[in-house]
Amino acid sequence: MSLDPAATATAAGWRDARRPWWPLALLVPALPFVGWATWRATGDAWAWWLTPAVVFVLIPVLDLMVGEDRRNPPDEAVPRLAADGYYRWLTYLYLPAQYTALVLCCVVWTRGGLTVVGAAGLVVTIGVVDGIAINTAHELGHKREAVERWLSKVALAPAAYGHFHVEHNRGHHTRVATPEDPASARLGESFWAFWPRTVGGGLRSAWRLEAARFRLRGRSPWTWRNDVLNAIAMTLALYTALAVAFGPGVLPFLALQAVVGFSLLEAVNYLEHYGLARRRTPAGRYEKVDPRHSWNSDRSVTNVFLFQLQRHSDHHANPLRRYQTLRTFASAPQLPAGYATMVVAALVPPLWRRLMDHRVLAHYGGDLTLANVHPPALRRLREHQGPAAG
Repeated sequence: MSLDPAATATAAGWRDARRPWWPLALLVPALPFVGWATWRATGDAWAWWLTPAVVFVLIPVLDLMVGEDRRNPPDEAVPRLAADGYYRWLTYLYLPAQYTALVLCCVVWTRGGLTVVGAAGLVVTIGVVDGIAINTAHELGHKREAVERWLSKVALAPAAYGHFHVEHNRGHHTRVATPEDPASARLGESFWAFWPRTVGGGLRSAWRLEAARFRLRGRSPWTWRNDVLNAIAMTLALYTALAVAFGPGVLPFLALQAVVGFSLLEAVNYLEHYGLARRRTPAGRYEKVDPRHSWNSDRSVTNVFLFQLQRHSDHHANPLRRYQTLRTFASAPQLPAGYATMVVAALVPPLWRRLMDHRVLAHYGGDLTLANVHPPALRRLREHQGPAAG
């Protein structure tokens, strides 16, 4: 596991050059307010499409213009950097902004006056905010501090995806880059085939993990201490409070935006481990997770907006590292663009295959047997590759 030679740094006088830019992550939950102000000023329903336009058009363009940052913090600076509360508070602040944006959108929805274009834009707008909030929940949920783990559940509640807290930490991180993992996409598997597998499989896995935890203690899983059940209860309490405040007509809106939110998360899951596989050891177990088993991206702009989630290889190799300390590795396979761009590509299977399938095969020297292959796609992949398929 070697660090990228181009990313080395010395501790003497080292400073985080991106420190002033990390607050840009809070722009995403602020965008609905910009959309609302524009809509009020112009009456144009397309104002509600401002948030997805910024996330999926403007940010990819900026990513392309600004390029990559492959610098790593020196090891000697990591303890000081990890202990700096400034970075932690930025993740905390996402939550009040997220919830305030959700309330604003509920008000707009229930007061009516939206065209079909405006209503759809409103759903996608808050769905994107709550979907990206799952990334904040991901950062908080990996930490040992109880308050951060609790805040992780709070961030997950609007998207009705609280079980992610269980499945991601105790399921996905254990089974990542294996056929047994519902959150690891397989080579040749489209996002639309992956979506039902990961959504249903993740929920089932979370319940099994919690049920097993209580069985080991000789207790029933039907208790408020069950993290799947209390996560569901948090979402039900939130939706009930919003329905009481704004009327039952808000419930379809909440359901639709939740689907958008967790689908955005699953699109990110799709690209993070696509086609990558861990080998079995002679003892029959899977090899240890290392940077080779996650797709990485050092695109500067998206890394700032996503609390450096794109340095996913280091995250899986070292799950407790805080986002500001994550490193890039020479051994980690690289995506051709940042997550904002790749999520859009994932929605168009022919484009995705053109961008990614040859990269997976190159990562494994052209040997299909080393990749995590979608069984229905195996014949097509072999025919496309010819004798080189192995």
